[in-house]
Formats: sequence, C-alpha cells, structure tokens
Amino acid sequence: MTEEARATCERNGHAPGAGGESEVDLRRVGIDPDFWYPVARSAHLRRNKVRAASFAGQRIALYRTAGGTAYALEDRCAHRQVPLSLGVVDGETLRCCYHAWAYRGNGRISQIPYLPKGAERPPRGVRAYPVRERYGLVFVFPGDPARAEDQPLPVLPEADSPQHRTMMFSRTVRCHYSFLHENLLDMNHQFLHRGILGRIQPKLLGYDTGPRSVEARYLFVPSGGRKDRGAGLLSAEGVGGASTPDVVTIRTEYPYQTLQTVPESSDTAAFSLWAAYVPEDVEQRVSRVFGLLMIAKPVVPGALHLAWPLIRRFTERIFAQDRMAVEAEQRAWDEQGADRNQEVFPLILDVRKVLRANGMSIRPASAADGCPDADLCVDTRRKASRRD
Repeated sequence: MTEEARATCERNGHAPGAGGESEVDLRRVGIDPDFWYPVARSAHLRRNKVRAASFAGQRIALYRTAGGTAYALEDRCAHRQVPLSLGVVDGETLRCCYHAWAYRGNGRISQIPYLPKGAERPPRGVRAYPVRERYGLVFVFPGDPARAEDQPLPVLPEADSPQHRTMMFSRTVRCHYSFLHENLLDMNHQFLHRGILGRIQPKLLGYDTGPRSVEARYLFVPSGGRKDRGAGLLSAEGVGGASTPDVVTIRTEYPYQTLQTVPESSDTAAFSLWAAYVPEDVEQRVSRVFGLLMIAKPVVPGALHLAWPLIRRFTERIFAQDRMAVEAEQRAWDEQGADRNQEVFPLILDVRKVLRANGMSIRPASAADGCPDADLCVDTRRKASRRD
C-alpha cells in the first residue's frame, strides 16, 4: 500500500490490514451497549445518597432509597438539564437540586412542587436504566432495555464461594477498551514486569477463537530474578516461594475478560480474575476498569488475611505498569490519528477481529440523537451499522 493510500485510509477511520487491504480502525469501534456493565461499587452507593456515573458519554445518576433499592436515571433534569446527581434522595424519589422536581425510579416525574393547581405535569421525564446488583457491584444495562431480561449477568461462582476471598478493583485508565483486552491476552509482555515477577518465560500452549471469544493458554516458567513476595503468595507458593510453573488461561468472552492461574502441580486454580472495561467518554478513549480477583483460601486458617496487604500491593504494582503501557499506546494513536501498530502475534490479530465484529460505530452524542420519549429511549448509537 502506498503512503498516499495509507493516509486516505487513516482519514476515513480505516487502517491497512496485514495484506494491505483496508479495515476498520479498532480504536474507532465502540463497545456494544446491550450487555450489563458495572458502573459503581455497591458499597459506594449508600442509602439516601446519589452519585454520578457514566457509560460511553451517557451520564447516569445512581441513587439508593432508604429501603436499599438502587436506581439509575439519565443525569439531566427534564426541566433545566441540571445534573440529577447533584440532587437529593427523598423517600423513593430523586429530587433535582435546582427546583426540586422529583423523579421516580422509572424516570417519570412524580412532583413539581410549584405546579399550579389543575396544570398537567410535562408528559416526559428522563430515561431510566435497568439496574442489578451482584458481586458487590452495581450493573446497568445501557442498551435497549427490552433486551435486558434476556441478557444474563456474568456467572462467577468463585465470587460467591466461601472457599474464596475476593479483592475488588476500580480504576480509570485513559485508553480505548481494546488496548486492555490486548494487554491481558498477550502475555509476551512479561518483560515489562521483570522487576516484580522476576524473569518469566511465557509459552503459548494454544488458543481457541470463536465469533465472540478468544481463549489462550500459557505456561509460565520462572527463570530467575527476584519476585515480589505478594506474587508468590497469590500463586499459592507459600512464604518460602517455591517458584513453580503455572498454567495461565485468559479468555475474552465479549465484552468481559477472565484470567485463571493453576499451579502446574495442582488441579485447583490459585486465583481467578474477572474484568470489565467500561468506556466513560463519548469517543471511548477513557475506560473504567472493574476487576474481581477471586483468591482460593489456603488450608491454614487466617493465612490469606495476613497475606492480603502483600497481595494487594503486588497487584497494584502490576496494574500501574500495565496502565502506563496502554495509556502510552493511546497517546500514540492520538498523536498519529490512526492505529499504526505492526502486530505480529496471531492471537492478538484474532481478538481484534472479535472486538471489531461485536462492536459498534462510535457516534458523537448530540441533540439529534435524543429520543422523544426519554424513559423509553434507546441509545441511538446502537442502531449504527455494525462493523464486519
């Protein structure tokens, strides 16, 4: 492909494929809203309180009633468009901070305090999002609400198991969600973590791919160097740090991602990770990472409790390095205006195909995208043409 042709592709939001053909730039593909996405920790949404959240530019006001029920509304008062997340919870309703208009959990206006007697309330309120709580997280369904009942929440048996303890993460990362999928799946980047994990030789044992998933299996073989103490405790090596090989299985099952580590000498996973990458802004260049690290409890009572601070420190150090790398990738994309990656790993080329095929076009939010009946509104971006 000539430089002129490459430039034309990039201006049109395409990138040259491996054979020189034009394909959609993955970093311009939006995530499908027709899934359940975590937007907050349940513990952070207290009774009689409201907090702001977002999904791909959709501003959401979460509130919890005195009875403990959580609701999610469009974060704009129908009156003057002031954020409802600045409001107050009043019984089962949410009142705007400006003129005290009150909204039910279904988005309908329940009261306008100064409405003249005999006058009718405005016929439309604000959009309401389906809400569910599980695993200590508040999930919303930002897509077509008619599909919410048929779309299951992630199934994480370890998170409900008394034989496991779960560590929760919630961090903002300034990159497109696809960089995060690639980072976890491509374990060839262990050089990045050499100061924490020591020297690791990851060997790809094989991988499988389907229309909505990619699963890779690696053998992690330690080959020297100093390892963070928390890494050994997390891998069930004990205080002495036996430093044995691990079989690591990583799966992108659109739109979520999981990782499981099983010591080569065991049939039981030492830990499992579930992660969701939730775009926050309209252009989907900033993601909120929600992670659940489910760690098997050792036979010695209380041992995991003692190891917990070291494991937390280790995971935070690893995450910080990964965040540095993926944010650097996003900055390069922003500077170059296109994806100029020279990828050679077939596994990553396959996961990119999965993310493209299941994603949607990104379209800036505008007044023209609004729905005339807000509480029944479906995000119009999901109606955009899907990428092949």
